[in-house]
Amino acid sequence: MTVVPVTSADLKAAEISWFSALCSDDYQFLGVPDGTLRSSWEHCSHIVKTAEDLGFRNILCPSSYQVGQDTLSFVAGCAPITDRINMLAAVRCGEMQPIMLARTLATLDHMLKGRLTINIISSDFPGEKAESNFRYQRSREVVEVLKQAWTQDEINYAGEVYNFQNLTTDPVKPYQTGGPLLYFGGYSPPALELCGQHCDVYLMWPEKIEELEGRMKAVNAVAERYDRTLDYGLRVHMIVRDTEAEAREYADYIVSKLDDEYGQMIRARALDSGSLGVSHQARNRELADKFGYVEPNLWTGVGRARSGCGAALVGSTDQVLSKIEDYKKMGIRAFIFSGYPHIEEARHFGTKVLPQLETCSLPHEYGRVPATTPNTPLGQGERR
Repeated sequence: MTVVPVTSADLKAAEISWFSALCSDDYQFLGVPDGTLRSSWEHCSHIVKTAEDLGFRNILCPSSYQVGQDTLSFVAGCAPITDRINMLAAVRCGEMQPIMLARTLATLDHMLKGRLTINIISSDFPGEKAESNFRYQRSREVVEVLKQAWTQDEINYAGEVYNFQNLTTDPVKPYQTGGPLLYFGGYSPPALELCGQHCDVYLMWPEKIEELEGRMKAVNAVAERYDRTLDYGLRVHMIVRDTEAEAREYADYIVSKLDDEYGQMIRARALDSGSLGVSHQARNRELADKFGYVEPNLWTGVGRARSGCGAALVGSTDQVLSKIEDYKKMGIRAFIFSGYPHIEEARHFGTKVLPQLETCSLPHEYGRVPATTPNTPLGQGERR
């Protein structure tokens, strides 16, 4: 097993995160809409508060133009109802003018007292079909402008997409010195270049161990050219039960009413449905055995009814713990889990697995810390 250099190599702990289904991605039976689980402030904020109560360290708040709620508004609403969990807000670069985005994110960071993290996304907008290199160039420029806004007194930027001269940054400095951690996922060479140069955590979707190792080595090679090291994260669904048989039975249960034609419609409506990462998730399903497993305990059935992350860890408590430990040995320090329904599966994982894991909130690169009160709800590396 390959071990890739990581920023947080001294950490024995890992950041264990959950997922709030802002984009109407919550079901009892995959692909069967359920009014009680639809995206709403009440339901999705309940997911957030449940995850915090269970001890999850962060929660991904996704973004979609097709269904669901506005991510940044939702995160702002969660600030006064939470006090420990971090919020990983998905930001589609270019959706908001970058100077205004810098101010918005800095404001959120203050509202959350440093509990804000950012998932940088490069995607098309409604009605747009942009070439991949342009989308990543746009994202690069957004990130570079954000960093100027958060670390300098004045913004002077000349890019292919944006041009700003002599703009004061007062008062857009965030709560955290240098700004929130930037999480990023992407497989193409421009994506790896952007992540290796500017981002903090490289996020991957579930694949075979050797495929994950290859992605980590590829982005690490880019980071080394800029004299940087990254942390690595895995976004994967979860089905954990007392026994493997129970977990596999539940996996079959949640797809037992899935109409594959409707599942294809769900996948196709996502603006990233044609991305390289999504194509690899589809390839996993093609390589899986007749029960949908592409490797032991990694089930691809979820991908039949959603775009993006399309596989789940399925197994007993011991099997899931063992799988997580294998990922940690590779250098993965951040995990974003989810399950169906999200609240119920959070409780399964939160009571069976989470108490046996040493958890933390990922630190900033080599000790970057919040400008005032440290963001260590339980202390870095403190066991729950």
